Amino acid sequence: MTGSRVTEKTAGIRDVAAHAGVSQTTVSHVLNATPHTRVSEDTAARVRAAAEELGYRPNRLARGLRTQASDMIGLLTEEIATTPHAGRIILGAQEEASRRNLTLAIINSELNPDPEVGSAPIQAFLDRQVDGIIYATVYHDEIIAPDNMRSRPAALIGARDAAGTIPAVLPDERAGAAAVVEMLARAGHRRIAFAASGDDVPATRGRLLGYRDAMQAAGLSTRDLILSGTADARGGYRATVELLDRGPTAVFCYNDRMAIGAYRAAGERGLVIPTDLSIVGFDDQAPIPDSLFPTLTTVSLPHYEMGAWAVATLAALVHGKGEEALLAAHPTVLACPLVERESVAPPPAGTHI
Repeated sequence: MTGSRVTEKTAGIRDVAAHAGVSQTTVSHVLNATPHTRVSEDTAARVRAAAEELGYRPNRLARGLRTQASDMIGLLTEEIATTPHAGRIILGAQEEASRRNLTLAIINSELNPDPEVGSAPIQAFLDRQVDGIIYATVYHDEIIAPDNMRSRPAALIGARDAAGTIPAVLPDERAGAAAVVEMLARAGHRRIAFAASGDDVPATRGRLLGYRDAMQAAGLSTRDLILSGTADARGGYRATVELLDRGPTAVFCYNDRMAIGAYRAAGERGLVIPTDLSIVGFDDQAPIPDSLFPTLTTVSLPHYEMGAWAVATLAALVHGKGEEALLAAHPTVLACPLVERESVAPPPAGTHI
């Protein structure tokens, strides 16, 4: 009878505590994801189950008035919102925010270097009383953050802060590219070509450096095996057509879109993938790898993890935890794991010696 009366009105924290058999303080710690509290996982699960059963919803306005916190984080995206990579970054940020009982507000706008222009989207977040701001991009080495961005805890995805004071997270594309060459070398390949991008962006430089690093470490020559093109299927096709005249047994493509063109070029030469030619991409850009026949071995970018990292970092900064350690490790670099599918095999007999 008591349970039915509670559900007829708005359940409060006292009701949840009674239902779970814990103190109101414990309920508060669990539902607000208070850092560094000693609550067992069993107790936390019991509290969450009680809150769900009673239909409890926290009064964020009241909590905000007490703590001067809005429990809202702003995510400013530049070009990523219109790229295939945006979804995973946003999903990682959203799910991490949800785990921490935070709300994620998103604005798609360029962070213009002009202070008058660049500060406008940041001000929109500040007007909403966000606790922190994330800026996400995929094409910049460094950004110059507007002054008003520094008025709140902030984090960067895909770029460094020119002043070196804002925590940032980047993909380790150099190591990811090196892992591709190492995998191909282990399979017996010695003539490993690289269909590079002609774009002057950090990813181009990182992947080319990783390729060169690993080729040198394996004692392999890169002479006549690097060719740049547009970072799309047409560019991959044109680069591979020319590279195939130079006798590679494997072609490593700057991205999965270029790999589409590489597949076509190989087919026109009558080459069977991977029996006659191994092909590897980069990005793990759905649905490309699983749509090709054979399926494409590639490298995955940690976009989900980068989004989650940014929210977790902001949450720590908002609560005044770990700022010195975060800045000391600036920027954080996350691994780009190799995703092995069906497009790699040992080179044809007689070509690996």
